[in-house]
Amino acid sequence: MEKAKILFLCTGNSCRSQMAEGLMCHLAGDRFQVFSAGTDPSGVHPLSIAVMQEIGIDISGHTSDPIDKYLTAGIDIVITVCDHAREACPVFPGAVKHYHWPTADPFSGWEADPRHLPAYRLTRDTLKTKIEEFLRTENT
Repeated sequence: MEKAKILFLCTGNSCRSQMAEGLMCHLAGDRFQVFSAGTDPSGVHPLSIAVMQEIGIDISGHTSDPIDKYLTAGIDIVITVCDHAREACPVFPGAVKHYHWPTADPFSGWEADPRHLPAYRLTRDTLKTKIEEFLRTENT
């Protein structure tokens, strides 16, 4: 049986959706194929990489991808992590489940200023809690 495909979607695909992708892969093991994309992709933020490394998850090889890359990829579940992405989310073909997990955006510019780490940690931990709950309740 083919694994369900999950796509995390936000605006820049630099922080929230990248962390969610890494967390889901780590927490769910090989249960799903997991991807992330942005409505306006801008690159993976260095502080997103840093806070994920703090908990032993390496997302340094992730890419920031446009949503169009996944429209015909057979996505089963789309999880938007910001209101803008939910509003801009295109229609995926098939019986796609949609979830909306509005999550605070830690982005405050491209500098990797350590003073911004607490916001990134809060976002990471919020997403981790949501993913753990999803894994307890989702029957995919």
